[in-house]
Amino acid sequence: MDDGDRRALDLVKELVHRLLSTTTGPHRNPNIPSDQQYHQALRYAIRILSSRMTPSIAPDESAMVESIKRKLATQGKSSDALTFADVYTKFSSKTGSGSVRNKWAVLYLLKTVSEDRKIQKHQSTAVASNAFLSSALSGGLPELVGNEANRNLGLRNDNSKDSRGLVGKLGKIDKGYSDGSLSDEFQNLNCVSDNSRVVRGKSEVGKGFSGGLLMVSKDPENLRDMAYKEFVNLSKEENEVSEDVLVRDVLYACQGIDGKYVKYDEKADGYVLPDWMKVPRATRSVVRKLCELGFLFRKVKGYISESMNQFLAQDVGTVGQAFCAALQDELSEYYKLLAVLEGQAMNPIPLGTESACSGNYMSLRRLSVWFAEPIVKMRLMAVLVDNCKSLKGGAMAGAIHMHAQHGDPLVNDFMKRLLRRVCSPLFEMVRRWVLEGELEDIFAEFFVLSRPVKDESLWREGYRLHAAMLPAFITQTLAKQILRTGKSINFLRVCCDDRGWADAAAEAATAVGTTTTRGSLGYGETDALESLVTEAAKRIDKHLLELMHKRYKFKEHCLAIKRYLLLGQGDFVQYLMDIVGPDLSEPANTISSFKLATLLESAITSSNAQYDGCDIRARLRVKMMPHNTGDRGWDVFSLEYDAGVPLNTVFTESVMTRYIRVFNFLWKLRRVEHALTGTWKTMKPNCITSHFFSKLPQAVKSQLLLTSRKCQVLWDEMNHFVSNLQYYIMFEVLEVSWSNLVKEMELSKDLDDLLAAHEKYLFSVLEKSLLGERSQELNKTLFVLFDLILRFRSLADRLYEGINELQSRTTAETSINSRDKVKSRGKTNDKSSEPGSWLGEGRKALTERTGEFLRNMGNDIDAIGKDYATIFEGFISQLPVQQHIDLKFLMFRLNFTEFYSQLQPITRGKLF
Repeated sequence: MDDGDRRALDLVKELVHRLLSTTTGPHRNPNIPSDQQYHQALRYAIRILSSRMTPSIAPDESAMVESIKRKLATQGKSSDALTFADVYTKFSSKTGSGSVRNKWAVLYLLKTVSEDRKIQKHQSTAVASNAFLSSALSGGLPELVGNEANRNLGLRNDNSKDSRGLVGKLGKIDKGYSDGSLSDEFQNLNCVSDNSRVVRGKSEVGKGFSGGLLMVSKDPENLRDMAYKEFVNLSKEENEVSEDVLVRDVLYACQGIDGKYVKYDEKADGYVLPDWMKVPRATRSVVRKLCELGFLFRKVKGYISESMNQFLAQDVGTVGQAFCAALQDELSEYYKLLAVLEGQAMNPIPLGTESACSGNYMSLRRLSVWFAEPIVKMRLMAVLVDNCKSLKGGAMAGAIHMHAQHGDPLVNDFMKRLLRRVCSPLFEMVRRWVLEGELEDIFAEFFVLSRPVKDESLWREGYRLHAAMLPAFITQTLAKQILRTGKSINFLRVCCDDRGWADAAAEAATAVGTTTTRGSLGYGETDALESLVTEAAKRIDKHLLELMHKRYKFKEHCLAIKRYLLLGQGDFVQYLMDIVGPDLSEPANTISSFKLATLLESAITSSNAQYDGCDIRARLRVKMMPHNTGDRGWDVFSLEYDAGVPLNTVFTESVMTRYIRVFNFLWKLRRVEHALTGTWKTMKPNCITSHFFSKLPQAVKSQLLLTSRKCQVLWDEMNHFVSNLQYYIMFEVLEVSWSNLVKEMELSKDLDDLLAAHEKYLFSVLEKSLLGERSQELNKTLFVLFDLILRFRSLADRLYEGINELQSRTTAETSINSRDKVKSRGKTNDKSSEPGSWLGEGRKALTERTGEFLRNMGNDIDAIGKDYATIFEGFISQLPVQQHIDLKFLMFRLNFTEFYSQLQPITRGKLF
């Protein structure tokens, strides 16, 4: 031990002796410590001096002096404070060799010892076991806790020992430490390692220290410094690259840039550390997790770049552009975060001591905390990018909307913010379509599609819903309402040349509290959108229906079609049939349509149709259907009604074609009825005079009666069928259907309802008139019956023409016999001399010829009657199986006496 160490040791011994030597009682007798107490306290003092303990306050000598002065003054010791100031002045003025250099440390030690001794005075010996903790927590010096014999820290007074015994003991301790053990303690004081982080325990005190424990209080900065240095040293041993470099590379990777060590691997499809680099497994795992953000960023950024490059080729719509813009905004916020993190990564960790070694503030674990929220958002954006690559328009908005149904408030708010940007073009399209009727959709993104059509097909075929582009947050019902509202505006503007819809749209926007300007609607405002669409649709549809009924007289035109094409105007139809009948009996290719048009005009002016408006009469025209060789005028004649714009939206070509089908059926039914009426006029009872009948031979008379009776019976049966069928068509079908149409027209709220009501009306007429798809076989049977009735008309005309000719010839023969019998008979130029004349053959020949004619006519009537009965029974049998209930009523009218149900085919054959 050199002289300096011995001097220091002597000073320590003296200080320990003075601290342990206290005076108590009024006589101030000194309290001499025992050997064990002194030995233990000395070792404890050496350990403290050899430790790395530092004050927890900044070294400021002036502040410490002022603190001591203030403390003495507050205790009422002003004279002591002045004495201390004078002593300190002398103490601080000494410089040079032998003087104290670290004067602040001496002052701090004296103050701490003073505070510690005052605390000990107030402590009870009963709680000596907690003295160390309480002293440490109170800011004083750590107390020493010995074995069971020394746990009571109050020093015992031993008056039997004098001061000379203490000198001897110090000599023994000095001698005991002269072997170098104390020198080792001082060497530890000067040469302690910087990496030491554990204060030496009781094993370093020596044999005389049993159960002692040292705790360091109020030293958090020192402990952090030691822990950090140890962590740095361990990291340097295990890592080939420092954490600062890895943090920098991770930040680069999160921007899609390769770092020095962290680079993008095509095979792994992500940013990874190379396998050859020596890093702990935990560090490699943390780097891989953090670099997931870079992989996701790369995907999102690549989608944005690709979409923008395709914009010139018109592969990306407005919704796709809005999506890319929203993603770019989120990436901008992400860039700001990375800039902040890079700035923090360059700042060192602030430490309390100048000698402490500091690293960068940002670490991999701190990055994990900072990246917790961005990685959630980036994952969402990457999922949306994957799902929306092949989508556009409403389909893209719907796909993004499905991901917004999330319980996490962070995800929900993020998706709503994103959808407000993405759906902005879509809602703008809806606004313009509903309030202005404009459809600017060059990229086919909207759920309403348009195509160029004629004006008459604008409503039915011009616009339709595109289900693939309908987003999930717009219901099918709302989409149909949106479609109809815009369609109504375009119909008013194009077909009706009307501008009243603009006022209706503005009123609707005002009623729901929105504006007609851009951006008034957005995502999350579905209720406001629905209210706007409902109000606009109600007002615009109301305006459209008023226009159709008042300006264009829709109901009047429907009634005109019923009266003329459905033959509801009886006097007009009867007169038309009378005047065009002779012409229609001619071959179809020989009939002049101009002549028929003239006859139609004549029929209009000769009936109550002349009181209809000029506009309605001008729309009624003659139409000749396509005909084949052998067709008659009856087969090709029809009427047509030119509705014009905008009524041709309702009365389209297909609708008018169905009306013509009904007209042809009713026209043939009327023709058959007209033919039976003509037959009745021919065979009425007064057409055969009693004088002629009395002069006929008995055989001829009997044959004439039988044939006439057969003709009359068959006529009655046919007339019964035609009359009931005509009544059923005109009243049960046309009038009932028209009544239903009028009711539904009054209840219609929009043009679609009006079209549906008319379509239902026309369908009802077709189905009940046996012209529907399910009545084709019945319709064919009915037309065969019509042909048989027309054949019967021809046959009846032949029969009564022959009878009339026989009557006229018989009358001529009677007048000739009354003249003078002159031989000028052969010179007569009348019809009796014509070859084949009945009267030229004599009475016998006349009788034979008449009998043969009547028999032939009777056979022909029997044949027609049998065919008619067979076909009619087939017609009757098909009526019960028809699905339309009104056709069952037709059967009831035809067979209300159950005559046909009881009549068998064989019986029917014997009737004649």
